Amino acid sequence: MTHRDLPLQNKLNGLKLLLVEDDFLIQLDLQTLLEGAGARVVTAATLREAEELIAEPYDIAILDIRLPDGEVKPVADELAARQTPIIFHSGNTETVHWLDGFPNAVAFSKPVDETVLIDAVRHYSSKAA
Repeated sequence: MTHRDLPLQNKLNGLKLLLVEDDFLIQLDLQTLLEGAGARVVTAATLREAEELIAEPYDIAILDIRLPDGEVKPVADELAARQTPIIFHSGNTETVHWLDGFPNAVAFSKPVDETVLIDAVRHYSSKAA
């Protein structure tokens, strides 16, 4: 199933999502997937960009761990302090260890199945029923 298939449409209507991903093609693919499911997606490719964007409220954030200018931990700390749900999405094999500092977060290794990601965003978002 691809993100162009109908079953994913409208699953994330009304969600505002922060996507921090430094790989342009992965970012573009995830943004297309998430917007296709109805989310409003704000993107950042660096730690600095993400730090500038976290002043806004988000229903959930998807964060790559390692960025060109550092690890995403300061952004994750700020989002967690605001009780914004976090999904770590990384090619880093130590992704699970990041959960120790973020008990309300979930982690997926790249690549993650599109349906699994959409369902996780829906389940863990601050607007989850």
